[in-house]
Amino acid sequence: MAKIHSMMDIGKRTMMNSQTALQTAGHNIANKTTEGYSRQRVELVQAQPIGEGRLQMGMGARAAMVTRVNNPFLDKQLQKETGTMGFLDGRAEALSRVEQVFNEQMNKGLNQYVSDFFNAFRELSNNPESVTTRTMVKEAAEALTTDFERVHNQLEGVQKEVDMQITHTVEEINKMSKEVASLNEKIAAVEMQGVPANDERDRRETLIKKMMEKVDIKVAEGNTGMVSISTAGNAVLVSGLESMELTARHTHGTERMQIFYRTSSTTPDFNITDRVKGGTLGGALVVRDQIVPDLKQKVDNMAYTIANEVNKVHIHAYDKNGKVGNLFFDRLDGVEDAAKYIVVSDDILNDVTKISTAAKPNAPGDNTAANVISMLQYKEIMDEGSSTIDDYYNSQVGRIGVMANRANKAKESQANILQQISTIRESVSGVSLDEEATKMIEYQKAFDASARLIRTADEMFDTVLSLKRM
Repeated sequence: MAKIHSMMDIGKRTMMNSQTALQTAGHNIANKTTEGYSRQRVELVQAQPIGEGRLQMGMGARAAMVTRVNNPFLDKQLQKETGTMGFLDGRAEALSRVEQVFNEQMNKGLNQYVSDFFNAFRELSNNPESVTTRTMVKEAAEALTTDFERVHNQLEGVQKEVDMQITHTVEEINKMSKEVASLNEKIAAVEMQGVPANDERDRRETLIKKMMEKVDIKVAEGNTGMVSISTAGNAVLVSGLESMELTARHTHGTERMQIFYRTSSTTPDFNITDRVKGGTLGGALVVRDQIVPDLKQKVDNMAYTIANEVNKVHIHAYDKNGKVGNLFFDRLDGVEDAAKYIVVSDDILNDVTKISTAAKPNAPGDNTAANVISMLQYKEIMDEGSSTIDDYYNSQVGRIGVMANRANKAKESQANILQQISTIRESVSGVSLDEEATKMIEYQKAFDASARLIRTADEMFDTVLSLKRM
């Protein structure tokens, strides 16, 4: 009788194992498209056998635990490459915005306005007495100063877009930090009982990967299963059950958004902007704080040089009224923000006859000054006398084009690497509907066989009882 009871017990346990496996297969199918999900399997082990004299009788199988199928090395590699992809993507996106500012092919760019300005002076040199030609010079100069301001404003616009991106990204990082701390608590509570927290670990690894995409972080896991996350050197975002926040705000004396970290409510926060080197934040900050300021300085230098060199000639030349000392452009205080503040002087705007073209007074046909100004375009007055205005500007446009092209190629290459690792990871941890359907049939057959075993044991039990009745 004891053996018949053992058969029933084995059949019951096997049915329960099949039910657990079927439920796990259903869980896998439901999470086929869940980001970061690792398929799960029921680990079956032999049940503790029992001894009967010189025999040791097996007692079937039991479900030891439900584990996830994953490769920790692949997961770490995927997180690392995702962080690299975030940096390249942030840099390429910001550079594409900068490239649009200097797009000479799609729109009439600054170089064309510079050429129009000097060409207008060439036309004026052919007919110094013409009011119409003088008006063309004034309008060309106004268009030039307007486009200088456009370039300056659009470059600042790129920086402001990055500022907005910083604010949004910092908020996302804070939300993910809080969720990781919450998952730390859940994982520690579950695994303290010797049970793997599969779904919680999948979600936490997905969040860590997303955080690496946003900013460079370091992750360390303790013995209890909880992770600590830090960024920018020693700024701890997650420590056990606690999470710390980053803040983004403007500081006194700077127009750019800065990232701050505070360890607690009683300690002062400190600026970690310069320490952020990776993720989309790091890539965007490189463009905002290094590339764009350099370009602005180059454009300012170009505007200052044009205004200064034209004024040097113009102030010593004579206008149509025989007067000398007129400035063509208003004086600039310095190179900084010259592109923003360069404007045609009010005297020229109000009276085009004050445009000076002559080297001598009362010489109506004298075009000496106009010729000198028109030739400034081809004079090596930039880079300490080593390049012309056209060469100087074209070199900057070319540099931006090369940087943007390299950034896009690096981004595409990294995307291919990331795709390869994701494919390998998916082949190991991903859910295959065909495989799960096959497993479900297998578990169903095992369930039916277990039920048949119980039915057979029940019939044997009835046979034994009927013998007693006889």
